[in-house]
Amino acid sequence: MSSPSAKSGIYSIRDPMDESADSHYPPARILLNSNESAFGPSEGAIAAAKSASEHLERYYEDPKSVLAPAIAQRFGLNTQKITVGNGSDDLLARLFRAYVDTGDEVVRSINGYPKAANYAYANNAIPVGAPDTDFRPNVESLLSAVTEKTKVVYLANPENPAGTYLAANEVRALHGALPEHVLLILDGAYEEYVNATDHEAGHVLVDESSNIVMTRTFSKVFGLAGARLGWLYAPEAIVNVVDRIGITFPIASPTVAAGLAALEDEDHSAFVVKETIRLRSEVSDSLIALGLMVYPSQTNFVLIEFPPNGPSADQAYAALREQGIVLRRFSAKAFENCIRFSIGLADDTKVAVDALTQLIQSHH
Repeated sequence: MSSPSAKSGIYSIRDPMDESADSHYPPARILLNSNESAFGPSEGAIAAAKSASEHLERYYEDPKSVLAPAIAQRFGLNTQKITVGNGSDDLLARLFRAYVDTGDEVVRSINGYPKAANYAYANNAIPVGAPDTDFRPNVESLLSAVTEKTKVVYLANPENPAGTYLAANEVRALHGALPEHVLLILDGAYEEYVNATDHEAGHVLVDESSNIVMTRTFSKVFGLAGARLGWLYAPEAIVNVVDRIGITFPIASPTVAAGLAALEDEDHSAFVVKETIRLRSEVSDSLIALGLMVYPSQTNFVLIEFPPNGPSADQAYAALREQGIVLRRFSAKAFENCIRFSIGLADDTKVAVDALTQLIQSHH
């Protein structure tokens, strides 16, 4: 008996994570695998979400009407160019659904955010991976991959899983060489953590252009990963398209309340950024001192590469997982010698670094 078939591209979707054998490990006690903010949301955001939970029987009507002005005020943006969704993942999926069709090509850095390829597959489009340079997107490669079939160029800036970024002049060079009908998506999930002086916030280019979109999230610096809230900044015509294909009542009332409160508490987010950057530097220095390769990061995580003369990435992952410390492995061959280490609280971060130190020293 035959059964209904989905779009053929959907069957090409693969999970980029590599935790297939995790079930035999002890329960996790320190989670440093998913790039959440270990510092959590502000107290005001928690209180607001709890209060809103008293009325879960009601839909939240038009969350954009309250969130967009609050986001605009916080970041100094144009309210009319903002829309919101159920995490930036929802907004990215909508963008691909709206602007990519069967046989179209989506260009991305080959070792960049792995889910970008899956957005293409879900729409029967073709993901095209442009070679990078030490996990850093390469503008020349990205442009060389653009053809008459290209509809979208996707760039996470900073990138995930490596934490690398492109400077302002590089992003501008990329955009300036693209045909006007190609949509450039700048995924700015980690933008708040950037302290590089040559970086330019994604919204600046959006305000100058008709074919650039920036997506952002409340999941990282605001500590609301479990609430699922994202936002998008784009020309009004693109915002209109994205709004048209959103689900009815897209955001839960506790999430709206938490998001509004998080935007108001600038002291909390400033602390999270400052402490994360401090710990990122400390962790990087400690791991480099162990002889590991640490890719310079502008995010709340670091990518570690293990040399051939010591424990492998698989061995390191397993050794820490046996102690209840969870880092992130990826299934792509390019990352077979790598582990991604999310920055946690100071004590948890130290436990993980100490565990890696002990493992490496035991191999000498």
